Amino acid sequence: CVCVCVLKMSERDNVCESVSERWNCTADVLGDTLLEKINNTKLLVVGAGGIGCELLKNVALVGFKHIEVIDLDTIDATNLNRQFLFQKEHVGMSKAKVAKESVLKYNPKLNIVAHHDNIFNEKFDLRYFESFHLVMNALDNLKARNHVNRMCLAAGVPLIESGSSGYLGQVSVIKKGVSECYECNPKPPPKQYPACTIRNTPSTVVHCVVWAKFLFRHIYGDADAENDVAPKADDPEAVGDEKTTADGADDIAKDKDDVEYLSTRHWVEAHDYNAHDLLVKLFQTDVRTLLSMNNLWTLREKPRALDGIDTLLKKGELQLCGGDNNTSGTTGTTKASSNLPSQRVLSLEEIVFTFLQSAKVLRERMKSADEFGLVFDKDDSDTMNFVYSAANIRAFIFHIKNKSLFDIKSIAGNIIPAIATTNAVVAGLIINEALKVISGKFDTCKEVYVSRSVMGGNSILSAHQLHTPNPKCYVCSSRPTCTIHIDLTKATVQTLAEDVLKKSLSLLEPHVVLATGKEILYVPEDEEEKEILESKVYPRLLSTFDVIDGSKASVTDDRQGSLKLVLLFRQWNESTDDTPFKVSMTEDDDHNDKRIENGKRSSDEDENSNNDRKKSKEDNVM
Repeated sequence: CVCVCVLKMSERDNVCESVSERWNCTADVLGDTLLEKINNTKLLVVGAGGIGCELLKNVALVGFKHIEVIDLDTIDATNLNRQFLFQKEHVGMSKAKVAKESVLKYNPKLNIVAHHDNIFNEKFDLRYFESFHLVMNALDNLKARNHVNRMCLAAGVPLIESGSSGYLGQVSVIKKGVSECYECNPKPPPKQYPACTIRNTPSTVVHCVVWAKFLFRHIYGDADAENDVAPKADDPEAVGDEKTTADGADDIAKDKDDVEYLSTRHWVEAHDYNAHDLLVKLFQTDVRTLLSMNNLWTLREKPRALDGIDTLLKKGELQLCGGDNNTSGTTGTTKASSNLPSQRVLSLEEIVFTFLQSAKVLRERMKSADEFGLVFDKDDSDTMNFVYSAANIRAFIFHIKNKSLFDIKSIAGNIIPAIATTNAVVAGLIINEALKVISGKFDTCKEVYVSRSVMGGNSILSAHQLHTPNPKCYVCSSRPTCTIHIDLTKATVQTLAEDVLKKSLSLLEPHVVLATGKEILYVPEDEEEKEILESKVYPRLLSTFDVIDGSKASVTDDRQGSLKLVLLFRQWNESTDDTPFKVSMTEDDDHNDKRIENGKRSSDEDENSNNDRKKSKEDNVM
């Protein structure tokens, strides 16, 4: 057990005068044979965050010598309370690279390679995964987990999957043909997100809601530096690899009164909680500071500042109030903020005006608040309207679709904090299972759950036998088939490609061919083909390709280990704007399936054949 191993090493630290003596302690627990296998194992760790930090420390102490780690994120100040490989001076630096340097202090003889990169990068292809004996996941998002799962299955490499949510945690072993894969059973999207993502690079509306709640608590509640969501122009993140800044960044840094030199709470207090000033600061000044952090946007779409605020406010007042000039916000809740339609998605103008009104009301409430300030309550209209409007403006800035008050309220009530001790327990369990895998004892591997309360046997841990693969799984079964329930009279190729295949099924570059031989979707090889695809193929209805109820299509994705999947199309007359499709696991025509999610070519062709193919595609969509 890794816990015993580390404990014994700790007990003998005072008498161990060299690294070699330290490994003698490890050999006492694991035995020379297993330790030799560990030393020779080539290991890939994906993720260097909460679980990843604990895991990298463990693999270094247990004796792994050949390690590669991949993580795209940079270190944020809010990581420091639980990701102990990082210190204050590391803020803004690559998590993977700093983790490498920190782990080398445990064992300077480690051969560890750090990649500050995206796991979806094409260089991490099938051959790359095949070069490892074992892969350990320490990820925080569903799409990346799905991708690593598929690559490991294609490469035939065992994968140890893990995750944590508050006080809950889970570890399982995935081996092709032996145990169920990560996608054999449906999994809900994660409900906690890295603080660095929340602060700098949100990609979902949930990230924006978390940001808005942190903002509310920091400004109006019991101020905590960890809840400060403002970027800093003098952070290492603000300076790219070339030490250059975006236009306007220098002016931001020179402004001594700006947020870079004050926490958001201190800034707001210095500006007497002025609602209009806060609107400008959060959604113009802070966004321009983010834009100056060049290294954040090399692989991501840049945010956009909220321009024309005064014009937006005037239009929003007219739209929400119908000309009623009740906008002072000096007493109680205004008409605009109290009567918001809960299930209608407001216009940007209405949202901006709602933010101004709610901020005015909260300013007045702060005057009579006690020393602890205001407390967020999703059933309090003033606080909820502030979070709702702030989250939606944030979403607009990062090109994310806005949501209704009802949707935001639902999300705001289901946010779970990260717990450092849970991550430590999970990382220890990963090592326990890894030792079994390396020993070739797959029959002894377990799926282990960490609970908040004591389970049977007076333990917070619950271990279960690994489940066999799901014969209906559309990823690892022998005949992977997936049923798409969709209105075939209205659905377009774009819906199939972007919403169903890429978002719902986590494919990267899907290529779709009907059973009749007709190609629906291809992978563009250059900008010309991409333009044809998006302008002429995407708008076409599936019905124009003769897709009807019961039609089948084959899907391949060379970016995911040559994944192959059969799609079975079913006419679905119950589709709505909110639920345009449903995706189900199925075996061919078996309709008693298990629904898993609501939707809310050759590389050796010569230049001439490439040109012929482009022409044929263009002819096909004209």
